[in-house]
Amino acid sequence: MNFASVRIITDDVDRLVGFYEKVMEVSAERPAPVFAELVLPSCTLAIGHVQTTQLFGAGSAIGAHNRTVILEFRVDDVEAEYVRLKPLVDHWVMEPTLMPWGNRSMLFRDPDGNLLNLFEPVTEDAIERFRGRPS
Repeated sequence: MNFASVRIITDDVDRLVGFYEKVMEVSAERPAPVFAELVLPSCTLAIGHVQTTQLFGAGSAIGAHNRTVILEFRVDDVEAEYVRLKPLVDHWVMEPTLMPWGNRSMLFRDPDGNLLNLFEPVTEDAIERFRGRPS
């Protein structure tokens, strides 16, 4: 089994795609106006309009209602990312902070309120844990 993607459902695909293109520094693939994918070597982030959820069953997903999932991206330099993203992000949850498990992390919300964690392993144990994994 391969993990294929994470999909965010939204009422405003263009706004969310634009935000994630800036955060992830990749261009989205848009096979349909109501759907986009941002592809990285390690994962794919899909963004779909609420209209697409009708194919799964009415009310199966509701845009901008997530408070349980954190999208996490490993970066080379959290401090540099903080400086780069500070003008883009409206809602910071946590500025760069060393976590007990050895990652330096910063957390913020996307325009729909979804939580993102950009982190950098900084302790020897944390660096070792990620050795050999795709960046």
